[in-house]
Amino acid sequence: MNIKKFSIVTNISAHTLRYYEKIGLLKQIERNSSGHRYFTQKDVVWVEFIKRLKETGMPLKQILKYADLRAIGISTSGLRMQILEEHALMLEEKIAEEQSHLQMLKTKIQHYSKIIT
Repeated sequence: MNIKKFSIVTNISAHTLRYYEKIGLLKQIERNSSGHRYFTQKDVVWVEFIKRLKETGMPLKQILKYADLRAIGISTSGLRMQILEEHALMLEEKIAEEQSHLQMLKTKIQHYSKIIT
């Protein structure tokens, strides 16, 4: 698919996709005979994973490190797993903190509910 369709499918602007390619997040993007980028379903899956990592708070620098290791191949599986394990631990800690904040808010809401009624 061309960059316009890929942009729609992934919900990422063409500008951002070009930037991702420039910095090395998107590697070895195929080109058609005219030299235009041609994206595949494999690229969609990879971009969705990048989006997921970003949405969970992984810094772009760390995603780039993961992408570089991914490009090297299966021999880096252990290092990639370590990156994901460390990120998962950080995410679990963040979720626990957010749950604590939510509980405090619910307690305060209950307090006001008793006062109002």
